[in-house]
Amino acid sequence: MKILHTADWHLGKYLGVISRHQEQVAVLEEICALADAEDVDAVIVAGDLFDAFNPPVESVELMYKTLKRLAKNGERAVVAIAGNHDSPERIEAPDPLARECGIIFAGYPQSKVSPFSLTDGISLVRSDEGFVELKLPCSEPPLRILLTPYANEARLKAYLGTENRGAELRTMLQAFWSNLASKYCDERGVNILVAHLFLMQKGGQKFEESDDEKSIAGPGGAQVINSENIPSGIQYTAMGHLHQHHEVASQPCPVMYSGSPLAYSMNEEDQDKYVVIIEAEPAKRASIRPVRLKQGKRLVRKQFTSVGSAVTWLQSNPSVLVELTMATETYLTAAERKRLYNAHSGIDDIIPLVKSVDGEFAALSTPADLRKSVEELFIEYFHHEQGQTPNKDLLELFREIQAVEEE
Repeated sequence: MKILHTADWHLGKYLGVISRHQEQVAVLEEICALADAEDVDAVIVAGDLFDAFNPPVESVELMYKTLKRLAKNGERAVVAIAGNHDSPERIEAPDPLARECGIIFAGYPQSKVSPFSLTDGISLVRSDEGFVELKLPCSEPPLRILLTPYANEARLKAYLGTENRGAELRTMLQAFWSNLASKYCDERGVNILVAHLFLMQKGGQKFEESDDEKSIAGPGGAQVINSENIPSGIQYTAMGHLHQHHEVASQPCPVMYSGSPLAYSMNEEDQDKYVVIIEAEPAKRASIRPVRLKQGKRLVRKQFTSVGSAVTWLQSNPSVLVELTMATETYLTAAERKRLYNAHSGIDDIIPLVKSVDGEFAALSTPADLRKSVEELFIEYFHHEQGQTPNKDLLELFREIQAVEEE
C-alpha cells in the first residue's frame, strides 16, 4: 500500500498584501501529478486546508477541485482533517457529496463517518468516533486510520470525557488512541494515525511554529503531545501544523510532519518543502520517502545601504518574495520607496534603519502594521506603553482570551 502525506495548504494565504493563490494552484497541481506518477492508493491531508475560517471563493474551489482530482473518481482514498485554521463545520459540510467521490472529511475529534461503498472504488467498511477502516481497490489489506482533527485543550478534554478533567491531555489522548488501536488495529491491516497537534519527542528538538502560524501550544490551545503517547500498533503517524518538514521520532513508528507545500512566512526562507510517500504492509515497519516540491517562490531577507544597489538586486531577482531592510543615512523619501516598489512586485515589507548621531543604525518608529497578527500588534503596543515585552504569563492569558473569542 502506498500513501501520500501532505498538510498545511493554507489556501487563501497572503504574505503581507501579496496573494499566494497562483503559487498554490501550481504546487497543488504538482502534488496531484506526483500522486499519479507514484500511483498512490491513498492521500492524507493533515489539517489547515484553508488559512481562515471564511476563505475566498477561489480557494474553496481550488480545494474541491484538487481533492476530487486526487480521488480519481473514487479509485483512490482521500482523507482530510481540520486544522486550527479551519472551520470544522466548513470542512465537514460537503461530506455526503464528497463520500461519493471517495473523499472523507473529519472536522471534529468525535466525527464519525457513515460507512459507504463505491462501485469499483473504495469502501468504508467500519467507523467509530475518530476512526475509519477503508478497503482500497488495489490493496488486499484494509487501511485503518485514527483521526484527530484540531481542537483546543478544553474541547478535547470535554470530548474525551474523563471524570478527571485535571489529567494531562497527553495521558488522555494516549488512552483514547490505545483503546481505538486495540479495538480495530490488528496485524492484518495497515494502521496509521493522522492528527493536527503540536507533537514532539520527549527531550528532543522542539521545532518552532512559523511566524504567521496561530499558536496551538499552551493555554487557549492544547498541551504539547509526546511521540511516546502513540500506540505501539501504529505504523506511521501523519502530522499537521508545523510548517517545517521533519521527522519527530522513529519510535514507536515514523512520526512525520510533512510541512507546508509553500514557504508562508519569512522564518521559512531557507526551508525546502516536501510531501511524504509512505509504503506500508501489515505487521511491518512502514518505509518513508520525502519528495521535494519544486513549485513556489523562494522567500528572501536582504539588507542594503543604498536604494540603487537594492533596485539592481531586485531587478535581477524577479521571481522571489523579499523583505527589504534599508540601512541608510537618512529617511527614505516617498520617491525612493516608490522606486523600490516599482522595481519588484514581490516586496513583502521595507524595514527602514537610519543611522543615529552615535553612528548606530536603529529602526524607525512607524505606524502599526495592520497586516500583522493580533498577537504581534498586542506585543508592539505593550512595549510602546510599558517599555518592555509582556511576560510569558501575560502572553498565555492573551492567547487564551483570543482562543475563546475565536470560538
